[in-house]
Amino acid sequence: MKAVVLTAPRRLAVVDDLPEPVPGPGDVVVALEGLGVCGSDLSVYEGHRAVPATPWVVGHEAFGRIVATGSAVTGHTVGRRVVVEPNYACLDCADCRRGLTSACPHRAIVGMNAPGLLAERFAVPAGFAHAVPDDLDVRDLAAFEPYAVARTAVARSGITKGERALVLGAGAQGLLVSQSLLALGAEPVVVELQPGRLARAVALGATAAGDDDRGFLRLYETTGAAPALAAALPRLAPGATLTLIGLDPAPLPLTTDQVVRGLLTIQGSLIYDHPHDFRAALDDITSGRVHPSVALTTRYAFQDAPRAFAEARGQAGKTWIEGPR
Repeated sequence: MKAVVLTAPRRLAVVDDLPEPVPGPGDVVVALEGLGVCGSDLSVYEGHRAVPATPWVVGHEAFGRIVATGSAVTGHTVGRRVVVEPNYACLDCADCRRGLTSACPHRAIVGMNAPGLLAERFAVPAGFAHAVPDDLDVRDLAAFEPYAVARTAVARSGITKGERALVLGAGAQGLLVSQSLLALGAEPVVVELQPGRLARAVALGATAAGDDDRGFLRLYETTGAAPALAAALPRLAPGATLTLIGLDPAPLPLTTDQVVRGLLTIQGSLIYDHPHDFRAALDDITSGRVHPSVALTTRYAFQDAPRAFAEARGQAGKTWIEGPR
């Protein structure tokens, strides 16, 4: 079976001898139709994030069609198109029981501590394979998972219709946060240093932040760059809520004095919680309120996956890879 595997940092190979997946009783086997490439995938590819072994199948933002089901699976049938929720929480720990599956300490993170999905076929726990209508644009499915991340962050923040929000970054995640805000009836005001990315965000309905734009009560940080957050702090009003989505190992550029005197609320938002956040994202897409495909710019064939990863950092938007033909 064909698959794309990491053999060393920055080295991917397309192989044809990966063993066929054998579903457990509660699994489904999915034939890959497409997969998005995100920053987490690139951190694995570049060697910044260690994986359990090599060769290692990469990728996690996958969709496809069910080709087999385990003996205990109900509610899924062969031929159904599904999108994968690629964080398999245990559903039994204290965090899962209180609804925070995103914080599950036993979570299988696909492509990171569990094998990835950039293969002809793969097995997935049935509960983490979400059925989608056949008539959805496959490009929207290629950007489904990062949209779920963006939508969840917006929902967790509690923003309401009519509010203005400062969005730091107009990469894929920034664009998708802006699209989620627009669908809600809020106004995203974007800070982005790359002119092309900023122009794209504006063309899709956001407003470019001016030098004098101040008084924001909502901020969404998508870049994972501490300096970007530091530069934005003077734009906030007292009592603002900062929702942090991007990851940066550097310390926050904030003092307790700034937080206390500014009456600031700092909120982290990690992925999404199972199963409702994926379902809410699907509702946005099937209703036509949001088209996550706006974040995509570049498509590659399966056999060109090594080039897709090598070139992804230089793309204006998000890269995706078609399933093998």
